Amino acid sequence: MPSASDPVASLTAAAEAVRQQLRQPAFDAAAVTELARFVAGQRAEPGAPTAEHQGVVTALGCFLGECLVRAYDGEWAAGPDGTTGVGLADRLFFNPFFLIEEQFKKGQAASVAVFFASVPARLAARLAPRKGWIS
Repeated sequence: MPSASDPVASLTAAAEAVRQQLRQPAFDAAAVTELARFVAGQRAEPGAPTAEHQGVVTALGCFLGECLVRAYDGEWAAGPDGTTGVGLADRLFFNPFFLIEEQFKKGQAASVAVFFASVPARLAARLAPRKGWIS
């Protein structure tokens, strides 16, 4: 996980290690599709070691986060609750570790590839205008 001296460098290094293990040429939508396949395969394996589960979620979350950073011009940041995640367009924040854990728990219904593909629409959506006080 991130070191105290340079957490972004640690997140990026972990993401790079996963990219190499998944044999992906880039941090892009195709890589996220392969990531989703990998999670599905790991999820399907009976008796997967639970002691290593959090480490796997962390490593894969770093990879997903780096894909968000590079594909959608995001940045690693701390969320309002102090969690590590990726900020996009100064108005969206996603926790890639949570998203990976959700796919492990819920399967295809929480596919990280489907989420990743939804990001452009989320970025394009305008914020709902605030309602004025009724006078």
